[in-house]
Amino acid sequence: MGRAFEVRKVAMGKTAAAKSKLYARYGKELLMAAKSGIPDPEVNITLKQIMDRAKRDQVPSDVIKRAIDKAKGGTDENYLPTRYEGFGPEGSMFIVECLTDNVNRTIAEVRNCFTKTGGKLGINGSVVFQFEHQAVFTLKGVTEDEILEVAIEKDLNIKQIEQEEDGITIYGDATDYSAIKQGLDESNPELEYLTDAIMWIPTNEVTLTSDDAKQSVDKLMNLLDQLDDVQDVYHNINL
Repeated sequence: MGRAFEVRKVAMGKTAAAKSKLYARYGKELLMAAKSGIPDPEVNITLKQIMDRAKRDQVPSDVIKRAIDKAKGGTDENYLPTRYEGFGPEGSMFIVECLTDNVNRTIAEVRNCFTKTGGKLGINGSVVFQFEHQAVFTLKGVTEDEILEVAIEKDLNIKQIEQEEDGITIYGDATDYSAIKQGLDESNPELEYLTDAIMWIPTNEVTLTSDDAKQSVDKLMNLLDQLDDVQDVYHNINL
């Protein structure tokens, strides 16, 4: 299940275009988090969590400040979270999460990406039941025993702990994200997070067998990554 982290990182390359998209993606998230509550990370937990993730992904501080200042200024700019579900080759399935100011435009663009690569967009619920919505944390410099000790002490509802190459990965229900994060931070404020997010984790994975299928998926991911409204893409492909 730890491969979901790889999926998230696919869209976060080091090219100038990828950085620009990353900054825009966080700008939308920060703006909406700041508008949904008080635009102060000291009292707005959601805003603080997004700011922390943005800093770990090396989003410049001026990009973060600009988004929050825009919310403070009472901007009319607004984005609606939308989720699309689709099918690719050889049993592959995709969840595409977006923030958009024009739903009609976004669904047309996402559908076009699937159509161009031989896939198809499904109806709501056609794919998501094959995934679990989970809070995922990958930490460096800690052991499984240390995490178990914290979970018991803080009464954290952790579903699974995995030893990853880069560290320990913790899984919990998406609804338990804030409680788990708070418990971990209270146990050790110096914890180093490699990932800290809510993700869609596939319950079963498929392995693509043909070169055509692999090329189609690569093209689909590239096309989706070019869409400004797309925030995250999750799939059930074993990489």
